[in-house]
Amino acid sequence: MTKAYDALIVGAGHNGLVCAFYLARAGLKVRILEAREVVGGAAVTEEFAPGFRNSVASYTVSLLQPKVIADMKLADHGYRVIERPISNFLPQENGGYLKLGGGLERTQAEFSKFSARDAAVLPQYYEALENVAELLRDLALRVPPNVGEGLRTLLDGARQGRRFASLQLEQQRDVLDFFTKSARTMLDGWFESEAVKAAFGFDAVVGNYASPDTPGSAYVLLHHVFGEVNGKKGAWGHSVGGMGRITEIMAKVCRDMGVEISLESPVAKILVDASKAVGVKLAGGEEIAAARVIANVGPKLLYERLMNAADLPHDFQRRIKGFKAGSGTFRMNVALSELPKFTCLPEPGEHHQSGIILAPTLDYMDRAFLDAKQFGWSKAPIVEMLIPSTVDESLAPPGQHVASLFCQQFAPELPDGRDWDDEEEAAADAILDTVEKCAPGFRASIVGQARLSPKGLARKFGLVGGDIMHGNMSLDQLWAARPVLGNGGYRGPVQGLYMCGAGTHPGGGVTGAPGHNAAQVILRDRGLFAPRWR
Repeated sequence: MTKAYDALIVGAGHNGLVCAFYLARAGLKVRILEAREVVGGAAVTEEFAPGFRNSVASYTVSLLQPKVIADMKLADHGYRVIERPISNFLPQENGGYLKLGGGLERTQAEFSKFSARDAAVLPQYYEALENVAELLRDLALRVPPNVGEGLRTLLDGARQGRRFASLQLEQQRDVLDFFTKSARTMLDGWFESEAVKAAFGFDAVVGNYASPDTPGSAYVLLHHVFGEVNGKKGAWGHSVGGMGRITEIMAKVCRDMGVEISLESPVAKILVDASKAVGVKLAGGEEIAAARVIANVGPKLLYERLMNAADLPHDFQRRIKGFKAGSGTFRMNVALSELPKFTCLPEPGEHHQSGIILAPTLDYMDRAFLDAKQFGWSKAPIVEMLIPSTVDESLAPPGQHVASLFCQQFAPELPDGRDWDDEEEAAADAILDTVEKCAPGFRASIVGQARLSPKGLARKFGLVGGDIMHGNMSLDQLWAARPVLGNGGYRGPVQGLYMCGAGTHPGGGVTGAPGHNAAQVILRDRGLFAPRWR
C-alpha cells in the first residue's frame, strides 16, 4: 500500500467536501478520491453546447445548511445566491396561470383567482408548514440515535424528541400528517382548488418515483421546504456560476486546509481486514491505506458494488438489497436562442426567473406516474423549467439563454428488458412536446441540448437507479433508519467504515448536512469531540 491517511473519502461530491473540511480542520490527514475529472459529484456546471454552460444534475439552491456556509466561509470565496422573485409559475390547462410566492398577500391574491377559501386559509397552512419545517431544521444537523447502543440510544432519542414533545397537540397532528399521509390526502384537508393543490403538491414528486397519492409523499413535499436562501426560510435561488461554483469553492477551501483531492481515481473496492476497513483499492490497482474510509456514495453502490459480500453481516446484506433507490428523474439542459413564450403569459417577466412547473393538477401528476409504471415513462411528464441565464449572464451568449428541465416520471429500469440508451431520444421528445404545448415555438428556439436518462445519471454520477437522492425518501428510509436501522448514525457495519452521503440522514438535496454530521461522529469516535451528555 501507499502511505496511510487518517481518512479516505470516496467521492468529491459536496457532502464529501464538507466532511473533509471538518476533519481537516480538526487536524486529520484527509484525501478524497473522485472517479470523474472534476469535483462536485452531481453539483457541477459544464458547457453542453458552444458558449452555453449550466448545472448538470442538481440545479437550484435552498437546502445548503447556513452553518456549513458560515463554517467554510463560502461567501468570502465568491459564493453568491440570487433569490427567485416568485417561487413558482404554473400554466393551467384552461389558459390561465398561477404564481406562487412573492409574499403572503401576493400569493393570496393569486389564490383568490381560483378560490377565495384557499386564499383565506393560506396563512394557517403556512404556519403549520413552518412549524413542521422548523422541526426538520432542528434535526438536520443532529446525528440520529443509533438503535442498539443502549443508554446512548435512549439519551440521544430523548434529546431529539424534546422539540416534538414541546409542540402543541394540533402541531403534533400536523407533524403526523406530513410524515405519514399522501400529498393529496394532506392537501385535500386544506385546499379546494386543483391549481392550488398542484402548486404545493409538485414538491412531493421531485426526485420521488411515486404518485401524489402514495402514502408518505407529503414528507417529500416537506423535505423541499425546510431550507433557506440569504436568511429567508423556504426560499429558493440560483447559485451564480451554477451549482458547480459551490463545489469549486468548497474544494478550494478544503485544499487550503490541506486536503488532498485526487481526480480520475475511481475506487474499485473497499479493503477490509479482520472486520475493519483499512483502505481502498483503485480501479488501476493501487491500494491506499487509511485509518478509516468514508463513503460519499449511495448505500446501494457502496455495499453491493464496492464491498465483498463476505465482509458484511448477512442480515445487513439482505436489508441493503431491499433498500429502495430510483427517483424517476430525467434531466435535460437546452440552449435557447430566445426566452420561451408561454401562451398564458408570453411577454418576458418575473415568471421566467421562477420555477416553471408544467404539471397543472395532482391528477396530471398521478397519471404521469401510472403511465411510467406501465410504459416506462410518461407521455405527458412533469417538467420543472428554470432559466438561470435570466439572472446569470455568465451561462449563455448575450441575448440567448439556457434552461434546465427537471423531469418526472421515468422508470429507473424500463419494462420488458428495454434499454434507456435506445429510448432516451424518444423520452426527450416527450419532454419537449410537453413544453411546446405550453410555449409554442420552444422547439424552434433550441440550438443545443444535453440529456440524462436514469441510466445516464447512473453512468455519469454513480447514482444507482438514477436516484438523485441516493435512495427513496420514504418513512422506512428516514432518520435513524437511513439507510438501515442500527446503522443510521453514519457508521457502517464494519469498523472504520463511515457514510457521509445523501443515503444518510437527512437525505437528498444539496444540504451539506450528512457531511457535517458524519464528521462529528468520526471526530467523536476518535476522541476529538464529545457529546454534551457525557
